[in-house]
Amino acid sequence: MLQKVRQLINITPSNNYNITLKHHVIFWLVYFLFTTFRWGSYFNDYVYSFKTTVLGFIIHMTLSYFNIYFLMPKFIHKRKYLLYIISVIIALFLMLLAKFYLTYFMVSHNVWPEGPEVTNELTLNYAIEMMLGELYVMAFVAAIKVTLDWLREHKKLVDVEKLQLETELRFLRTQISPHFFFNTLNNIYSLAVEKSEKTPKTILKLSELMRYLLHETNQKRQHLSKEIICLQNYLDLERIRYGELLKININISGEIEDKEIAPMLLLSFVENSFKHGANKNIGEVEINIDFNVIDDFLHFKITNPLPTQINNNEIVSYPGGIGIGNVKKRLELGYKQEEYDLTIGENNNLYVVDLKIKV
Repeated sequence: MLQKVRQLINITPSNNYNITLKHHVIFWLVYFLFTTFRWGSYFNDYVYSFKTTVLGFIIHMTLSYFNIYFLMPKFIHKRKYLLYIISVIIALFLMLLAKFYLTYFMVSHNVWPEGPEVTNELTLNYAIEMMLGELYVMAFVAAIKVTLDWLREHKKLVDVEKLQLETELRFLRTQISPHFFFNTLNNIYSLAVEKSEKTPKTILKLSELMRYLLHETNQKRQHLSKEIICLQNYLDLERIRYGELLKININISGEIEDKEIAPMLLLSFVENSFKHGANKNIGEVEINIDFNVIDDFLHFKITNPLPTQINNNEIVSYPGGIGIGNVKKRLELGYKQEEYDLTIGENNNLYVVDLKIKV
C-alpha cells in the first residue's frame, strides 16, 4: 500500500498520457510530409517545397520546444505573464530574421512566393504573416502539451482518490470490536479451566473467524455464502458465551449462490445487536436474523430487544466497535445510492435494522 502511494505521488507521468520520443517523431513526420506535399502541389515544385519545409520544420521545432519546455515553466507556471509575452515576441522576431536570411541565401531570393508580390527584402507584411504563422504552430503544440498534462494530472488525482477510498474502506472493515475477541478468549480460558468438551470447538470457531477476517476480506466484494458462514461462526461463539439465555433465529431464503456483498458489512449489524441487546438485558434474549434474496437484492433484517434503559445515541454508535455510523459510511463509499436502502428504527420494544442491498 505504501509503495502505491509513493508511485502516485511521484512526478513520473502516467503511461497512458506519457509523451515518448515515438510520439514526437510521428507528430513531426506527419507535419513535415503534409506541409511538403501541400506546398509542392501548390507551387508544382516539390524540390522547392522540400527545401522550405526543412527550414520551417527546424524553426517550428525549435520554437515549440523552447516555448513548452523553457518559457512556459519559467514564466507561465510562476505567473509571470508579462515577461512570458515579451519573451515570446523576442523569440518570434529572432525566428523571423533566421527564416528570412536562411531562405534568401539557401533556397530563393523570393522568400515569400505565396505572398501577394515578390518579396526579396524584410517587409512589414512578411514579418506579420511569418510571426503569426509561427505563433499558430507554437500555440497548437502548447495546447497539445497542456491537454496531455491536464489529463495526466487528472488521472493521477483520480488514482489518489481511488486509493484513498480503498484505504478508508479497508480501515473501516478492520474495526471489528476487540472486546469480542477478549470476551471469547476469556470464555475459552474458563472452558479450559473447567476442562469442558466445548473448548476445542470454541478454539476452532474462533480460528475460522479470525482466518476469514484476515485473509478473505481484502477484496471489494465477497461471496454472500461465505459472509453467512462467517456470521454463523460469530453467532456460535456468542452462543457459547451466553449459553441458554441467548436464542437466535436465522431464516435464509432465496438463491444466495453467485451473489456478492461487501465483506463484514452484515457482521457490523450482528455485532451491534449483541452490544445493545444481549449485553444490556437481563434474562433470556431473542435475536432474529432474516436473509431473503429477491432477484439482485438481498433483504437483510435483524431485530433485538431494546435495553432496559434506552439511549438512542448509544444505539447508533458504540465506542470501541464498528457502530452503525461506520456501516453507513461504508455503504456510501462502496455502493451507489440506488443500490441500497437502510432503515433503522424501533418497533414494539425491538431495535430493527432493515437493509436492502444489491448483491
